[in-house]
Amino acid sequence: MIKSSKLKAFLIIFVIAIFAIIVARHFIGLHFKKKFSVRPAPGVIVSTVEKSLFYKSIETFGTAIAQNSKIYRVQKDEIVGNLNISNRFVKKDEIIIALKDGKNIVADFEGKIGKREIAQGVLGSNSLIITLDDLKKIVIDIKVPENYVSILKTGLKAEIKNSAFNKSFKGKVESISSRIDPSTRSILARIIVDNSNFEIIPGQLMTVKVIYDEINQIGVPESAVTIQGNTAFVYVVNVDTAEKKNIKMGKRNFGKVSIVSGINEGDMVISEGVSKVRNKAKVKIINP
Repeated sequence: MIKSSKLKAFLIIFVIAIFAIIVARHFIGLHFKKKFSVRPAPGVIVSTVEKSLFYKSIETFGTAIAQNSKIYRVQKDEIVGNLNISNRFVKKDEIIIALKDGKNIVADFEGKIGKREIAQGVLGSNSLIITLDDLKKIVIDIKVPENYVSILKTGLKAEIKNSAFNKSFKGKVESISSRIDPSTRSILARIIVDNSNFEIIPGQLMTVKVIYDEINQIGVPESAVTIQGNTAFVYVVNVDTAEKKNIKMGKRNFGKVSIVSGINEGDMVISEGVSKVRNKAKVKIINP
């Protein structure tokens, strides 16, 4: 009888322990489910859909040339007084150099004068070459591949850059050759650049971008666009919810993509944090 009672007591304790473990696991599971089932809305950065200028371009290079140039050769011992050349600008008909015989050298046009030394033994060591350059406008002759012949037209805008300047200069296509060079399969075009601040000097190698097919169209940052196969889409934020919108893309410029259809000007699209977002999911805007 004693053994039977001990066995019954052991079984009761064992059953109670098992039941307690099951109940404890149940409540612990409910606690963690409640704690982790609701995830916080992911933080995203949004951008406003607005119109921008998009275009295509032809990129090449060319050497800067003064619009007008003149070279004067003079003997050093014929010069009257001191030679004033460095960084000097002269007007038309102004005396550049006074000579002993009275036949002074005068400027044929307004511009900047400079001096070019002649090597010893070339035309006599006593010779001096003076240059006069009209720098208000700079000429750049560029070669363009023949497949752009139907696109290249006079009046097209051009952007000109050089590593020496932290800026771009404005220019335009002034003229186009009437023939294609059969050896290079290219056509020659002339660019005129505004250089009213006299920053560009003749001889500099300039990068030229001829702009065509311009259009003012709504656009979004490239980072906002997700491409899957033949489909492209963005996430538009309505209040605090992300909504997936299929789009049709156009041109790309300066890290932006033009949008032909799918969204409207003024929409707020997610530009950073796209990978954390799902359609119809809540989001938190954290724009700085």
